[in-house]
Amino acid sequence: MKSRLLVAAILIALVGCGVKGPPVAPELARPARIEDLRAVPDPEGIKLAWQRPTTYAGGGRMRDLGGFVILRSTGGGPMEPLVELPVTDQERFSVEHEFEYIDNETQLGQRYQYEVLARTLDGYVSAPSNEVALTRTKPPPPPNPETFTLPTPSPLPTS
Repeated sequence: MKSRLLVAAILIALVGCGVKGPPVAPELARPARIEDLRAVPDPEGIKLAWQRPTTYAGGGRMRDLGGFVILRSTGGGPMEPLVELPVTDQERFSVEHEFEYIDNETQLGQRYQYEVLARTLDGYVSAPSNEVALTRTKPPPPPNPETFTLPTPSPLPTS
């Protein structure tokens, strides 16, 4: 009888354990680094855009993206947090694939550098993204519809 209870206790302990794999090192549990950060002039400031990280640094598929921290430097100074952007689409059927942010706290003629950090819901933070730099300029005005003409298409070559 004691041996049956011992076997039953061991089976319950093995089956009841919540973790089914080996432990993951913290540096592998953070989001993969964002490598496609882009910056373009916008009438309201500087527009940043990047793709959603879909994997952890260790290669597994990420399902707990919690948000982003945008870092900014002015005039070659140190990167400092500008804003935190939460991600709230974890439970949606279709998640956002690209994110954008317009930094409207910029001045014409000033040069800015940016990086983005991704973070998980439980606080793991990615390595900084690629750095982008842009001097804020006034974007060109849209074409005047009264004077704009479409280019004349060239004829297709005949062989």
